[in-house]
Amino acid sequence: MPQKISSSDAALITHLKEISSWVSSVQDLDKLLELIIASAARVMQAKAASLLLLDRKTNTLYFQVATGEKRKEVKEYRIKMGQGIAGHVAQTGQSQLIEDVKKDPRWFKEISESIQFETQSIACVPLKRGEAIIGVMQIIDKEDGSPLNHSDMQLLEEFASLAALALGHAQNFQEVKREIQGLKEELELRHEIIGKSPALEKVITDGLKVANSKASALILGESGTGKELLARLIHRAGPRKNKPLVVLNCAAMPETLLEDELFGHEKGAFTGAVNRKVGKFEVAHEGTIFLDEIGEMTPGMQAKLLRVLQEGNFYRVGGNIPISVDVRVLSATNKKLDIEVAEGRFREDLYYRLNVVQINMPTLRERKEDIPLLSQHFLTVFKEETINPNLVISKAAMEKMVQYDWPGNIRELRNAIERAVVMGNGKEILPEDLPIAASRSSYPGMQVGLTLDEALNQFKKAFIILNLKSSGGNRSKAAKVMAIQRTYLSRLISKFDIQGL
Repeated sequence: MPQKISSSDAALITHLKEISSWVSSVQDLDKLLELIIASAARVMQAKAASLLLLDRKTNTLYFQVATGEKRKEVKEYRIKMGQGIAGHVAQTGQSQLIEDVKKDPRWFKEISESIQFETQSIACVPLKRGEAIIGVMQIIDKEDGSPLNHSDMQLLEEFASLAALALGHAQNFQEVKREIQGLKEELELRHEIIGKSPALEKVITDGLKVANSKASALILGESGTGKELLARLIHRAGPRKNKPLVVLNCAAMPETLLEDELFGHEKGAFTGAVNRKVGKFEVAHEGTIFLDEIGEMTPGMQAKLLRVLQEGNFYRVGGNIPISVDVRVLSATNKKLDIEVAEGRFREDLYYRLNVVQINMPTLRERKEDIPLLSQHFLTVFKEETINPNLVISKAAMEKMVQYDWPGNIRELRNAIERAVVMGNGKEILPEDLPIAASRSSYPGMQVGLTLDEALNQFKKAFIILNLKSSGGNRSKAAKVMAIQRTYLSRLISKFDIQGL
């Protein structure tokens, strides 16, 4: 004869079925964990229940969800590994049932006393994903005043298994989501880094070499040359590609705001800090952080950034727990940092930390052979937003663009094409549709006070540098373009002390 199911067992089965149906489908992790915790407290008639997750960067447990009259207050606290019952369970991986916490030397009473919540008994079990401990789940006291028992412990372990399963599904979901986003960005990058010029190909080759190292890289170049695109390519081509890439522009940001952005803050650290904020370095853990316009950083922030690079950890604003991070740093600037160092505006020790590898982005005027490719690319992008799918660039307009010096580089070219698409006749982009003036070349040596020889030498030096950059530093190619012997070019390079190409 089948055994009759009690009403309490039936309620438990109903709760477990309800939660199980959520585990594989819900995308709101907090809502699911709250459901699991609330159900555990209700089934076991506990005064309070909570789920704590392990923060591996700080090696502490924090309250992700909690029930009971003090649920808001308790979420302000963190517990160190090995501290209290929860910390001991997280450290050992062994469940604990404590019928009278006052008799247990491991009891960490400070939290209960601080929030004025009297505790008699605790049941605490580990949350595991595979063999790894990811947190703990605990219940406190029975509502009727009786101590927790082994039956409660067994039920708690069942609920903990569901919570661990939910956390695993959520982590898998986030990893898949991040992978999809990464693939999208990678496809976009292939279309955004446009050009076949030797100067650009050298930059990409250097970037791919840097990608497979742990070295910090400093990307130099004028505004609008695509420094951020190169940083993204380096990240996506390296072993950290499945981890976050965090971008922060340091320009025109006050020191206090930049510190808050980089390192975050604790609740109450300053007026208006109503919640804890996670900084960019913490978000970028195991990934890459790209600091654009690093030359704009104040001396005070330079010192704080150097400390992170040297020690690998930092404190949130208002915090006293060191946060360890593993972050690959890429940085960029349009300033000549060696001059900034020489004139005392940029720390020399930080400069050498950031400048392990240096990559110089060529200007658009140094890679004019890429202008037709870039122009067609931007035309394709912008005409898709119009009703003129057959729009083309006239030969005269293209010639005008190739002859122009583009002081704003690729960004200016992009804006010019967008404007021409919007304001043109809808059939063909004409020279007058382009918001650019004819270039007026400013030749080296064109100044009063120089002798003819001095003026000619200035022009020769600039002309040689231009051709070397265009050829990616290949002297044979540059000599061929200039119609001179390679040996003669080498003598001129030595004469004019041309270095770094």
